[in-house]
Amino acid sequence: MLSLLSDENFNGDIVRGLFLRQPDLNLVRVQDVGLQSVGDPDILAWAADNERIVLTHDRATMPDFAYERIVKKAIMAGLFVINDRMPVRQAIDELTLIVDCSKQTEWVRTVLYLPL
Repeated sequence: MLSLLSDENFNGDIVRGLFLRQPDLNLVRVQDVGLQSVGDPDILAWAADNERIVLTHDRATMPDFAYERIVKKAIMAGLFVINDRMPVRQAIDELTLIVDCSKQTEWVRTVLYLPL
């Protein structure tokens, strides 16, 4: 199962829907680990140190910092950028599919944009 970290402004309805589908889902929110109001590079560094793929709606800055880590060959567990206009049910469906059908190691140094 994937280990995930949801960004500060990630849609809570998606998080709740994921937990309804998979109560044992390994997902924490930045608020749960004291990372609220910290910058994107710090979130990505914490996620890398804790081997967690970041879930975000931030298409403006988060991918740039992720690509910067990739170029520097820094550890990065992965980044899933979910379009904030995507219907909640579709986001839950696609994330559930990814969680069920992939391994953590497949997403290392990868930035994935959803919808697929």
